[in-house]
Amino acid sequence: MKFWREPPARSDAEAVVRRYFSLLRARRIPEAEQLIDHYPVRHVLKSLWTGSVEASADENEASGSPAADEWEQDLSWLGELDLRDFHWGHTGSHVNVEITYRAQTIEVALGFWVRPTDAGWVVSGPATYW
Repeated sequence: MKFWREPPARSDAEAVVRRYFSLLRARRIPEAEQLIDHYPVRHVLKSLWTGSVEASADENEASGSPAADEWEQDLSWLGELDLRDFHWGHTGSHVNVEITYRAQTIEVALGFWVRPTDAGWVVSGPATYW
């Protein structure tokens, strides 16, 4: 986990979020979990899948998407997700990140916080927002 002595610059926090997301896309889940002060990754993955692959399958039933009970076994769909825009709150301690699936913005956004701990400042999250 990355620690700072002072609140990090937005660009530094965004770099941690980008790294976290790149590790998820590469299916390197344990490494992603170690990068930030995190919520359960399973919940995050399920929300991302529901907002991307499952939503896409609902729109086009012939998409060949994995069945609902297969999303954890085949994480290849993560490679089709990407980060879009970062939206910082007015206090500078919270950022929401838009996500795309096959270049289309999905309904799920990820929320991260920059918060103090006994060891220093960390990036915490993500929460999922619909």
